[in-house]
Amino acid sequence: MWGEPVSQKYTTGAACVFSVQVLEAMRNLGITVSKQDAHGFMCAWHYVNHYLGTPDKWLLPKDVDLVDRLWRIEREKEWRRSEDCLFMTDQAVKFYRGLLPPAVSDAFIAVTRVGLGDHYADMAGVPRSPIDFAAKGLSAGHKLASGLGSGLLGGGAKKVTGVNPYEEAVGIAAKGYNEVVRFAITHDQDDQPQMHQELGDNR
Repeated sequence: MWGEPVSQKYTTGAACVFSVQVLEAMRNLGITVSKQDAHGFMCAWHYVNHYLGTPDKWLLPKDVDLVDRLWRIEREKEWRRSEDCLFMTDQAVKFYRGLLPPAVSDAFIAVTRVGLGDHYADMAGVPRSPIDFAAKGLSAGHKLASGLGSGLLGGGAKKVTGVNPYEEAVGIAAKGYNEVVRFAITHDQDDQPQMHQELGDNR
């Protein structure tokens, strides 16, 4: 980025966020992930970490429990509240509020808070909302995975906002999926420079 080398340590840290941190967030939301699926997910990120060019000494192990323990230790050392952090969170919240209908954006932000947990959500400046209480109630009862439409993104939020944001979220997701399909089908008509052109080689 900007001509500076990428820190391999923080590349691995980012891989932890997308692997064990995601699994932790799912647990916080009441979504059960089998041991086998968690192991497979961790193995996938082990190889992603490798193909990003990470040296062996920073490479994530395939053992999900080991990575989870390591991540919890390093996270306490690395994650701190800062003005840059708060600014970036504020910009992300504004982006989602501008992109999604009010009830949907509120539900997505509530999911983020519950997924992160109050400690880290407060550290990052993720705003609180009345929907948080519905989200926490559902996750505590492990009902989220079996009832998204009537739960956190549905009836739970509707009681607060007056609409069912789950239905709107599905519609938005469908539109996004259709856009991805359109770009995939017309990839040979893309007039944007491709990665190999940016790198100046012919691979």
